[in-house]
Amino acid sequence: MKKYLGSSTRVDHVAIAVRDLEEALFLYQDVFGFELLKRREVQGAFSGMKSAELDAGGFSIVLVQGTDPQSQVSRYIEEYGPGVQHIAVEVDDVAALASTLSKSGVRFATDIIRGDGLVQIFTQREGNSGMMFEFIQRKGDAEGFEAGNIQKLFDQLETSEAY
Repeated sequence: MKKYLGSSTRVDHVAIAVRDLEEALFLYQDVFGFELLKRREVQGAFSGMKSAELDAGGFSIVLVQGTDPQSQVSRYIEEYGPGVQHIAVEVDDVAALASTLSKSGVRFATDIIRGDGLVQIFTQREGNSGMMFEFIQRKGDAEGFEAGNIQKLFDQLETSEAY
C-alpha cells in the first residue's frame, strides 16, 4: 500500500462496531480516558445508526451502533461480530488513489463522497477479515466529520446493501 500512498499518510480514524454504545462509552471514556468529541445519529431510508467520536491522540475512534436489525452496523455485527468495522487512512488525493486502486482490482462500496472539508471513498468489505477501508482527504483545517458526508455515506451503503 505504501507504493500508492507515499509517506504523508496516517490513520485518520478507526470505526468500531458495538452492540451497546452507552456501555462502550463507559469503557472508552470513563475507564480508558478518551475524550468524547461528538455524538451523532443518522437515519437512512429503512435503518439507522448512532455514533460517538472520541479523541485518541493523533487519530479518532468512532464507536458505531445500529438502531435496528436492518442497520448496516447491526448486519455487520451479525456477520462478523463486534469490533473494528473499518480503518480510515488520510491521503492527499482520494480521486487519484481511487483511480489507481481500481486499476489494481480494488472494488469500492461507495462513490467518492464530497463535502466542504472532506472527500471520502470506501472499499468493498473483504470477506475473509470483515475489513473495509476508507480513504479520506481533509481540506484546510477540516476536523471531525460533516453531517452531509455521513448521511451520503449511510445512504450509499444502504442502497448498495453494503455493510
